Amino acid sequence: MKDDEPLVLNDPDRLKALAHPMRRRMLTHLNIHGPATSTTLGELLGAKTGTTSYHLRQLEKYGFIEEIPERSSGRERWWRRAQLPRDIRFPSPGELSPEDQAVLTEFHRIGLEEDRALLERVPAAYRSDPDWVKGSRGLARMTKEELNEFHDAYVALLLKYSHPADEAPSGARPLYVRMYTLPADED
Repeated sequence: MKDDEPLVLNDPDRLKALAHPMRRRMLTHLNIHGPATSTTLGELLGAKTGTTSYHLRQLEKYGFIEEIPERSSGRERWWRRAQLPRDIRFPSPGELSPEDQAVLTEFHRIGLEEDRALLERVPAAYRSDPDWVKGSRGLARMTKEELNEFHDAYVALLLKYSHPADEAPSGARPLYVRMYTLPADED
């Protein structure tokens, strides 16, 4: 897979690895704050080390994280996010078998819970530092083809202005960025 090709999570087992709230929180922490140990993650997430170790092994098994051998010693293992394409997409329901579509539904449900929690933080974050909180709401009319072009252009723009942690310029901060489209005439 080329670096600029999107990674489509159409492997049900791989998707299932991400359809767990603790694993998603671990990945978010590693992505924002950098490498950590199972013990550190357990303390931050209020979980036992055995629990975090199990979830870390699942994330490693499916290629989402990797051990940092040069930092690990004895029983202390350090973990970081694996180098994956920055454009990660989920499959359409038709790409999965009927029994695996439940995994995609759970993946979406957990993501929606995360997004609701983020939206609840917007007013306080805006009061605290409005220069770092941006938003846009709108109604657009597009064909499916135009929507696909719009989405690809959005992802390209996001990738153009975002930096991997190790390449971020001084003053760059990790930001949550979300974009949704859904039909407005199905209310």
